Amino acid sequence: MIEAASAFVAWAGALTIVLSDARRGLAAGTALAGLGLAALTMPNAGWAAAAAVAVGAAAAAARRYTAGPAGWRVMPPGSTPRLVLSIAAGVFALWLCLSVMTGAGAGLRFSVLAVLGLSGGRVLTSDDPFVAQTALAAGALAVAASAGLVSSTPGVWPYLAGGAVAAVAVWAPFRSSRAA
Repeated sequence: MIEAASAFVAWAGALTIVLSDARRGLAAGTALAGLGLAALTMPNAGWAAAAAVAVGAAAAAARRYTAGPAGWRVMPPGSTPRLVLSIAAGVFALWLCLSVMTGAGAGLRFSVLAVLGLSGGRVLTSDDPFVAQTALAAGALAVAASAGLVSSTPGVWPYLAGGAVAAVAVWAPFRSSRAA
């Protein structure tokens, strides 16, 4: 039950990142996705790995809460296709992880697929650098959590690296190119 709830929280975080265009919504989505992925990481990798994912998500969410367009702007006009994409991606990832793939860890597989797919789609469809940075941070957290899908324990290093990349992705300055 905890695995299913954590997987839902991670998907809801990715959904919030896809549907938000302002800093509060993006920060909430990053925090939710990181919380869900950290909870799913803990049974296989331990407290240190889960803490690394959670700290990376907290740092990314804190930065996004302070930088970017003000407000929530969840579901602005024209975001219905993003909502349909998010629900379809969630259903597809759920079907893939429960019926096609076998073995333990369906919640982690679902979360990794859903967060990577949705954040990757958001990076490719957004021209706002704040949104792209947030989606990249969520993708880094999902890649870190995917280290728990292997049969042997890889140690804490992949989780530390993913948390660090997530934090750096939103704290790094960006430059916008201006073509004349």
